[in-house]
Amino acid sequence: MTEGHSDHRNGRPSPDALLRQAAREARGRLKIFLGAAPGVGKTFEMLQTAQGRRREGIDLVVGVVETHGRRETEALLAGLEAIPRRRIDHKGHGLDEMDLDAILARRPGIALVDELAHTNAPGSRHAKRYLDVEELLAAGIDVYTTLNIQHVESLNDVVAKITRVRVRETVPDSILDRADDIEVIDITPDDLIQRLRQGKVYVPRTAERAIRHYFSPGNLTALRELALRRTAERVDEQLLTHMQAHAISGPWAAGERLLVCINEDATGAALVRYARRQAERLRARWGAIHVETSRALRLSEAERDRIADTLRLVERLGGEAVTVPGRDVADTVVEHALANNVTHLVIAKSGRPRWSELLHGSVAHSLIRRAGDISVHVIAATSGEPIPPKTVKTATARRRPGAWWPYVASTGYVVAALGVGEALQRVLALNNMALVFLTAVLASAVTGGLGPSLYASVASVLTFNYFFLPPLYTLDVSDPENIVALFFFAVVAVIASNLTARVRSQAVTARARAKTTEDLYLFSRKLAGVVTMDDLLWATAYQIAAMLKVHVVLLLPDGGSVAVRAGYPPEDVIADADLAAAVWAWENNRPTGRGADTLPGAKWLFLPMRTGRGPVGVVGIDTGGSGGRPGGLLTPDQRRLLDALIDQAALAIERVTLAEDVDRAKLAAETERLRSALLTSISHDLRTPLASILGSATSLSGYGPMLDEAARRELAMTIQEEAERLNRFIANLLDMTRLESGAIRPRTGAVDPAEVVGSALERVRRILAGHRVEIDLAAGLPMVEIDAVLFEQVLFNLLDNAGKYAPDGSPITVRAWREDGRVRIEVLDEGDGIPPEDVDRIFDKFYRVHAQDRQRAGTGLGLAICRGFVEAMGGTIAAGNRRDRSGAVFSLTLPEAAGMPGLDPEPDPGLDEEAA
Repeated sequence: MTEGHSDHRNGRPSPDALLRQAAREARGRLKIFLGAAPGVGKTFEMLQTAQGRRREGIDLVVGVVETHGRRETEALLAGLEAIPRRRIDHKGHGLDEMDLDAILARRPGIALVDELAHTNAPGSRHAKRYLDVEELLAAGIDVYTTLNIQHVESLNDVVAKITRVRVRETVPDSILDRADDIEVIDITPDDLIQRLRQGKVYVPRTAERAIRHYFSPGNLTALRELALRRTAERVDEQLLTHMQAHAISGPWAAGERLLVCINEDATGAALVRYARRQAERLRARWGAIHVETSRALRLSEAERDRIADTLRLVERLGGEAVTVPGRDVADTVVEHALANNVTHLVIAKSGRPRWSELLHGSVAHSLIRRAGDISVHVIAATSGEPIPPKTVKTATARRRPGAWWPYVASTGYVVAALGVGEALQRVLALNNMALVFLTAVLASAVTGGLGPSLYASVASVLTFNYFFLPPLYTLDVSDPENIVALFFFAVVAVIASNLTARVRSQAVTARARAKTTEDLYLFSRKLAGVVTMDDLLWATAYQIAAMLKVHVVLLLPDGGSVAVRAGYPPEDVIADADLAAAVWAWENNRPTGRGADTLPGAKWLFLPMRTGRGPVGVVGIDTGGSGGRPGGLLTPDQRRLLDALIDQAALAIERVTLAEDVDRAKLAAETERLRSALLTSISHDLRTPLASILGSATSLSGYGPMLDEAARRELAMTIQEEAERLNRFIANLLDMTRLESGAIRPRTGAVDPAEVVGSALERVRRILAGHRVEIDLAAGLPMVEIDAVLFEQVLFNLLDNAGKYAPDGSPITVRAWREDGRVRIEVLDEGDGIPPEDVDRIFDKFYRVHAQDRQRAGTGLGLAICRGFVEAMGGTIAAGNRRDRSGAVFSLTLPEAAGMPGLDPEPDPGLDEEAA
């Protein structure tokens, strides 16, 4: 609600708004074409706008535009200069990305950058495309870009809840906030669905699936509302900045804003709740204001507590609470409302008698007269619920030791003024001598406050009369003029001491408030950087203990009760009776213990920690009395500070709890996925060989005498092959179990890689009977430090995988060479290769690439086992696609055996021949 301030009565613009405008003038302008969903025509509209600017003679280039094969969009690129994209190699295949340096060197007037939320390829200067855009803007280049509403960071969770699809690529909200222009590209859900069915967004099969899930009419309507609302918020901020920068008196009722005025009355809570309901009905932003006048110094502690509680209620209900100093409440409220384009003011009806309003004035009447075009709601609010009792010191505090020193100092000031006056009375006139004593009064007010300054005033009047007004050394006054001068001197001294003491009190209060605000700000920054619950609770306990000088314990939910999770000092323990009080505070959401209504004589005070969603925990404090006795109560200022600390800690606890809930939900979803994949493997991939074995065995037992020798041999071979296949599946499951349990302990030693390759080929010979196996091992390969059994299983799994995905008759190549002190081994096939979207997941458990024609048999564990075994032996494994032809390539690097020279073995005929 408070983005800036301008003095409308003097016609001065807001300095903050002018600074924001000046900062934008040094940068390029950003225009975002914002859509509610893919396919609404953002890129098409951006190119149409660019063509219009080109015809106007604007220097414009295409940085990157994705047409997705749409002919209408491609036609709009005609005549536009395009900067060639930069080629980046990543995991065996090339990716085209926008050439940022080329655009900066070209320095056009406008650059077109499509898909703002895009993630750049590894190796790019910036990880995200919006960072490229920020660099272009900083260089003074205007940018046109496109964005879907689901990619806005703050709306990511909302979109996921609506569409049940989590968008991974997001941009921060600050990008939209800094945009100079936002153009919403909007079409109705029916029109967008029609475009999908016409194949203008996705291919037909994908489009039908999208219509059934993401692009349902309900989802699209909700996304449209999100896009329009987010744009309206940005436009509202731009309007407010414009008004503040040009000192335009509001309100401009382009958007509703509501401001509720609160004071120390008991009607504050009911008034705030009414304002919250009214803001909901108006769909308006809202906040509350409290004007702190000189009268605030005379408020009781209960009234100050009431104001603090009402401001906290505003923040809990989602509003923005602000306290503004001012001399006149109505003038300050109207000035704040005009500066922030407020359209509705809410104030409580005065409960004072008529004579009091005539004597002191009515804030409500003054607001109505001065509000101008602002609507004023005067509400007959009820008193509402009473303010809960505070555990604060209510009795007058005993005078602390040394409180009489300011009076001694005041006496010294008066004596010093007397000495100065005696020295100057021959030079100065008698009337000017009063200024010397007035200086003593002001010094007493500055150093001691109101009491010592009034004492100094009386002492100065008496001393001035006794030593300087004739007759001297008496309190009589003979000259009538001196009587008048003495009277006015006394009046001026009292007024000056009162004003100076008030200024001093305000300065002391301001310094204390600034110190508290700084501590709270540092505490909030500390909480923002905490990611674990233990660190958060420790930081909170330490901060409360350090600022209030108390002992602290923090209790969080544990089952149906609460348990101590942190404390300061750490060795503090609480008795069972105190723990029962904490449980009562948690269950009833009310304070209990020392000074509260329940168990007021206890040692500890327990306060519930609440957020807008409800209680999140309990904080207990002990002021630490001596001799085992309970300590004193908190002062009102300490209690208000404690409330502020508890509020911040509660919000941080809720944030960490929500993050942990999200992590648990992700873990549960991943567990469910793995369970489903395991069940699929058991129900299909394990039952299939069992069915073949059962069928062949049944045929042999039932029809054996009727079959010839060749048929019986074929059935027996089928039983053997399927049994071996079943054995491999079970072995993979057992190997993965051993990996995850940490039972794999490689027995490494110096091994000749050629021998392991040969034994693996022997094991896989029958599986690769339909392929040609080509061996290319460099001469003089060194020994490698590996576990021969585990590495043979790795090669077996890789060759088995290649046999599944490579077409019959195609070659499968195994090659090895020495590279940078390690041995590199590659297994290559000539199949369809690995789809780019599957490269990063190819080694995940139970993950299998879906081929275009059929799903290959297997559990999806072979490659995951390969990675586990290779990394356990200190090597690395990677997957990619071949560059020279189609097909996949799996690369392994293994450590050389220490102190072992390279070998030059005799050629092994079994490795040099091609296996049929």
